[in-house]
Amino acid sequence: MLMKKTDKLRNKKIALCVTGSIAAILSPLIARELRRHGAEVFAYMTKDSMKIIHPYTMEFSTGNDVITELTGKVEHLRKYSAIVIAPCTMTTLSKIVNGIADNPVTALVLSSNPNDTIIALAMHEEMYQNKVFSEILKKAKELGFEIIYPRIEESSAKMARIDNIVDFTIRKCYNKKDLKNRKVLITLGATVEYIDPIRVITNLSSGKTGISLAKEAFYRGAEVKIIHGHVKIEIPEYFDRVFVNTSEDMLSAVRKEIENFDIFISVAAVTDFKPEFHNYKLPSNSKRIIKLIPTKKILEEVKNIDIFKVGFKAVYNLPKDEVVKKSKDLMKKYNLNVVVANDVSKDIIGSDETEVILVSKDEVREINRDKKINVAEKIFDFIVKYLKK
Repeated sequence: MLMKKTDKLRNKKIALCVTGSIAAILSPLIARELRRHGAEVFAYMTKDSMKIIHPYTMEFSTGNDVITELTGKVEHLRKYSAIVIAPCTMTTLSKIVNGIADNPVTALVLSSNPNDTIIALAMHEEMYQNKVFSEILKKAKELGFEIIYPRIEESSAKMARIDNIVDFTIRKCYNKKDLKNRKVLITLGATVEYIDPIRVITNLSSGKTGISLAKEAFYRGAEVKIIHGHVKIEIPEYFDRVFVNTSEDMLSAVRKEIENFDIFISVAAVTDFKPEFHNYKLPSNSKRIIKLIPTKKILEEVKNIDIFKVGFKAVYNLPKDEVVKKSKDLMKKYNLNVVVANDVSKDIIGSDETEVILVSKDEVREINRDKKINVAEKIFDFIVKYLKK
């Protein structure tokens, strides 16, 4: 039995098309990941893909019969929530843009709306960089196909990572499109402050909550940019992102970017204090008192900028009424629209789960412990509700 991750693809039917790239060995894993998010998956295979993996593998991975040839049953006329070609070779994309429907994959795609199709490219780098392919790719985009670009590694244009393909599929199928044409700026991760050139003070933030929020905004159609410190989780390649080190670096990056966005979400665990910096390595055996001074508060510096602002408030083992009071004080102090409060005494730092209290001027809502990706959805439901006012 597959381990469930989310319900974001529940009741969605996905056609997973497999073509003749060595990356086809990853297609069964893509199928299983899509199913972990609730999708029902049907595989379509070209003859060349069957030289790399057996149809039985895709049947096992999807739980459904595999389409390997065109028959009188007109399988290519079925309607799907999304069609995902992963991997997609140069040959397959060339056939599609030139209207050649000679196998189950190209026939399905050419019988469907291009806007429903996601194409994850995979081929040799020389082919990917070829001028002929550039024209093919340009035409595919003009026709409305969504392209997931490859990773250039080891002289190959390798197919994007599985999680990225799944994320694009969720966005294509997601019922909540309430952030389309919105631009969201999110800070996340931990900043550091230097004691000397090799020693720092920091905190234990993993960045998981911030990434979950960034993904949720992406699923809902937003253009997302991330300003991040140190994280303990991989940041998806499709995000526009800026890495920063210190709290001062993060503040500088936020100041540079914030006025270009509609929503600012300050999730980052920014260091509250910094020590006096020594430009040489302090002796290991020296006894020294390190004096700390407060760092500048990012929310203070941007409080007069007129965009929708969301702040996070970390508390430690406080009763709910006191958490709400502190959140409202924070909201008033920094001119915030919403505050997300979490109790860090409840083993949420670095965890895949969290629980929060959402506070606006008009409402307090408690979100019980759940996976961070599910909590992120509820946070955005709350944000969107007040974004419309």
